[in-house]
Amino acid sequence: QVQLVESGGGLVQAGGSLRLSCAASGRTFGSYAMGWFRQAPGKEREFTAAISRSGATIFYADSVKGRFTISRDNAKNTVYLQMNSLKPEDTAVYYCASTPRAGVVASRYDSWGQGTQVTVSS
Repeated sequence: QVQLVESGGGLVQAGGSLRLSCAASGRTFGSYAMGWFRQAPGKEREFTAAISRSGATIFYADSVKGRFTISRDNAKNTVYLQMNSLKPEDTAVYYCASTPRAGVVASRYDSWGQGTQVTVSS
């Protein structure tokens, strides 16, 4: 089992930036892929970004492509989500999750963090 702890959320004005971090423990970090999902009030959880075990393969949701960057540091057991040019519609709770293979389907992720709130004001 993998334990995941997100940090870095907060309140930011539209156009601003935030960097989320997700620290992992419990298993060898480089043995699993990682993803970020988000859930806005009254909406379903949606895929945001994913990165393979080595970092060689990356996926983004169309809504964040060109603005968000996912990366990982296997030496630090941490995955990051750099969020630039933030919009009010990016407001959500952001979750990191682990999976055997990077993808966009939430049900294929087996461990989840508790989430971190990101609020973008207009």
